[in-house]
Amino acid sequence: MAKILLVEDDIQIGEKLKEWFSIERGHIFEWVTTGEDALQLLSSFGFDVILLDWMLPGQTGLDVCKHHRKNGGQSKIIFLTGQSDITNKEQGLNYGGDDYLVKPFDCRELSARIRSLLRRPSVVQASELLQVGDILLDPQSRIVSNNDRSVQLMPKEFKLLEFLMKHPDQCFGSADLNRAIWTSEANLESNTVRSWMRNLRAKLASIGQADLIKTIAGSGYKIDSA
Repeated sequence: MAKILLVEDDIQIGEKLKEWFSIERGHIFEWVTTGEDALQLLSSFGFDVILLDWMLPGQTGLDVCKHHRKNGGQSKIIFLTGQSDITNKEQGLNYGGDDYLVKPFDCRELSARIRSLLRRPSVVQASELLQVGDILLDPQSRIVSNNDRSVQLMPKEFKLLEFLMKHPDQCFGSADLNRAIWTSEANLESNTVRSWMRNLRAKLASIGQADLIKTIAGSGYKIDSA
């Protein structure tokens, strides 16, 4: 499951991709129609993939790409455009795009492009494993282990633990975790983080790490590095 942001002002294309990725494929999917809205979302939320229309009202797709990369954004970017000119392709890739798909396109091809960008090596190197103390998290399999005990996490449980392990000794409130892991709409559901945190803690308890994630009263959640 990927977290995808679509930036597309063509309503027909937007509705088609929303149905394909969100309803039929179960991805976390967000759709905006302007570059300005995209930049606002990207300033607060993280995404695995950005599907970026080249021609947008106001801020263009290229503007969004350049701004995202300038600010350290690491999302995979696929340009969606009716322009097949090689100069545009070269420009988009030079400014930080990862791929380029000319309209009209088949949703199956776009899905294949996304899978290709997100695909990890079949054998995860030690450097790719996340570790805090005795806890190891394997991004490929979503398995968290503690010495000889292990358990596999659901995608959202994995995202939650991954984020906290990447930011040890830092405290994050529910709003921070919503912005980092879920879509903006998740802010409307006050119990979203608590519910997934409860599930995650139950799985961590099963491998002897019930106290790995600490609750800081009035502040949020954190994992200690020591």
